[in-house]
Amino acid sequence: MAKKKFSKEWVQRHINDPYVKMAQQKGYRARAAFKLIEILDTEKLLRKGDIIVDLGSTPGSWSQVARERLVGEGGIIDGRVIALDILPMEPIAGVEFIQGDFREDEVLFQLKDLVGEKKVDLVISDMAPNLSGVSSADSARIEHIVELAVDFSLAHLKPDGALIVKAFHGSGFSQIVEMFKKHFKRVVERKPKASRDRSSETFIVGRGLKEPK
Repeated sequence: MAKKKFSKEWVQRHINDPYVKMAQQKGYRARAAFKLIEILDTEKLLRKGDIIVDLGSTPGSWSQVARERLVGEGGIIDGRVIALDILPMEPIAGVEFIQGDFREDEVLFQLKDLVGEKKVDLVISDMAPNLSGVSSADSARIEHIVELAVDFSLAHLKPDGALIVKAFHGSGFSQIVEMFKKHFKRVVERKPKASRDRSSETFIVGRGLKEPK
C-alpha cells in the first residue's frame, strides 16, 4: 500500500515539477538538461568548435544541450558530440552514438576509435549505477564509474579540458573529491537548482589537468 502511495506522490510531484514542464516546452528529453545548463553557464564551459564526450547519455538531454551550444550560423554544428550508453538512445541529429557498457574494454576501444587522435575539450557524465540500497556496495559502484570517467579524461582531455560527473554525498564521496584533486588543478562541487533538494546527488567539476608526477 505504501509503495502505491509513494508512486502516486512521485507522479504528482513529477507532473507539477517546473523543470519537467520547461523541459517539455523546450523539447528536452529530461529535466536533467537544466542541471547541465546551469553548470556550463556557471563554469563558462563549452564553446563552438569543442569536442564533447557524453558518458551515460540516454535519454539524451545532456547531448541535446551540448549539441545546441555547438550550432552556428545556418544551423551548422561547429564541433562534435560523441555519446555513449548501455541503453539505446533515440538519434539526435549531429550526435554520434555508441551503445555499449562503458566498463567493457571493447566499448572503450570503440569510443577511443571515434575520438581518434584529437583531444577532447569536455567530458560530461550523468551516469549512475543501479543502486541497491546497501551503502558500501553502492558507494563502490559509484566510485568505480567516476574512476572510469576520470581515467578516460586523463587519456583524452586537452590539458585545459574539463570533466563533469555526477556523484552522491555519503560514503565514498570524499574519496571521489580527493581523486579529482589529485588529477585536476581546479575542483568544484555544484548542486544545480534543478537537482531535487531531497536528492544527495552533487556534480563535481574538474578543470585543467595536472602534470603527471
